[in-house]
Amino acid sequence: MFDFRQLRYFVAVAEELSFTRAAQRLHISQPPLSQQIQSLESDLGVRLLDRDKRNVALTEPGRVFLEQARQILAKADEARGQVVQAAAGFSGQLRLAYTVSVTFHPSLPQTLLRFSRHAPHVRVILSEMYTEPQFDALLAGELDVGFVRDVPKHEADARALRLDEIDREPLLLALPSEHRLAARKKIWLREAADEAFVVQPRALAATLYDRLAHMAAKASFHPLIRQHAQQINGLLMLVAAGMGLALIPASMCTVSLAGVSFVQLEDPDAYMLLAVASRRDDTSPVLAQFLTTLAEERAIPPLL
Repeated sequence: MFDFRQLRYFVAVAEELSFTRAAQRLHISQPPLSQQIQSLESDLGVRLLDRDKRNVALTEPGRVFLEQARQILAKADEARGQVVQAAAGFSGQLRLAYTVSVTFHPSLPQTLLRFSRHAPHVRVILSEMYTEPQFDALLAGELDVGFVRDVPKHEADARALRLDEIDREPLLLALPSEHRLAARKKIWLREAADEAFVVQPRALAATLYDRLAHMAAKASFHPLIRQHAQQINGLLMLVAAGMGLALIPASMCTVSLAGVSFVQLEDPDAYMLLAVASRRDDTSPVLAQFLTTLAEERAIPPLL
């Protein structure tokens, strides 16, 4: 069966219509070139070239084979390029998840935009997913990378996963605009100890729920939970309706809702982690390219 070298040799001779010029173009001597063309014709069982001491011409089968040879070589070059792109992480797919609250943080759209410009041939498959399910999906190989809001709870998971910190986003207290504390720039959480709170169910958003419980415990009170909202943006509607106060990430301030004010908290624990999680043993070139893009932009050191 003929090989790519014979195809390249034949195309050169067919285009130059001269063994001498074709040999010069290919940077080889003429005898091995002639031998390879003869071997190709023998393998095909047809004469591709009419030649004498002065002239070389394509036969009709030669003209047909020339077009096919060019297509085969072009396809081979395309395949080689795609393999190189895939090996470098510039093609393929990336399965990426994010929590609902991250959709309000600028890092998600900015990172996706940077990566799409850096690796435009990578297909990014997006999923909305809470933090704990993201960890499970990463460990199961069902996800490549995730924007998460907490560190893994189990030591084995923490060893298996890599976290790159993006932000320690301040947590604010959302309260009705007519509330007695709404005009304050900063408050201590204990000043709201007698207030009702609205939260997401812990089963869905353990990070924020536990952070409120932790901060309240430091302030020596247990928060009164009056109402739940499935989505974090739903908390603001409940606040506007006077159902209670809500602890929210600062990026949620981008949600403009009449009747809601935001106040900073005097507590060093009033923050919410934002990090990118991936498996330590994942050698995917696409993932490596994504993490490189992220690190180059933000110079992020590994958190764990």
